[in-house]
Amino acid sequence: MNRTALLASAILAGWTMQAYHLRGQAASPWSVAQPAPSLDAPSKIPEGFTPIFNGTDLSGWHISRTNHHGTTPDFRVLHGVIVGTQSPLGKGGILLTDRKYRNVEVYMEVKPDWGCDSGLFLRSNEAGQAYQVMLDYLPNGGVGGIYGERLTGVGGGSGTPSTPEEQAKRVEAVRLRNAVWQKAWKREAWNAIRARIEGDVPHITVWINDELITDFTDTANHAADAAVDGHMAIQVHGGDRWVAGGFFRWRAIAVKELP
Repeated sequence: MNRTALLASAILAGWTMQAYHLRGQAASPWSVAQPAPSLDAPSKIPEGFTPIFNGTDLSGWHISRTNHHGTTPDFRVLHGVIVGTQSPLGKGGILLTDRKYRNVEVYMEVKPDWGCDSGLFLRSNEAGQAYQVMLDYLPNGGVGGIYGERLTGVGGGSGTPSTPEEQAKRVEAVRLRNAVWQKAWKREAWNAIRARIEGDVPHITVWINDELITDFTDTANHAADAAVDGHMAIQVHGGDRWVAGGFFRWRAIAVKELP
């Protein structure tokens, strides 16, 4: 056999062995599929904060049995993450801390599906009357603003009096805030939410991914029964402000109590 024939034969043999080897890999019962690399950054609790979610179960938390959004939301822990959804569809609710807090800063990381409406409740009572940091991740929703959940007199809350001038100012404030949070927000990724409440007349500050979103001071203490402390809670909104099959996710929940 001449040199050219020998070279061709060797190349063909190499290709044949490579194809055989690859077929063997695909068919081998010992081959292990490698997971796709995660694009999520690992969770990171800031220095000085104490975790209030242990990453394993819901110890230290309980579901409200009197909340108007519902009393049977599906909250569970999977792979170190709290996941929540409506159960049944249309029925939400809140998951409250067992402890009450007064002046406190809370940190959490969230990753919602588009179309799901949640919130972080501050100084809440058992029924869910609270100052709420809005986490409304859906069309015409807002993230990072303050809402009076069943409170009278808080901007955006039920029963708030409003002149046309006040309404115009509110609309402009919402427009500006939406521009800021939408720029700070990371789509399809974990986002860091940090909120601070302090003072008998609440002063509430909210950051998303370290970007200041809201600096709000109430005109008076409008908490239920003028409370100066209360539970914290995370929400699954009831009604149609939730996409079928959608989930909200929370991890790395921690607090720093303030003087």
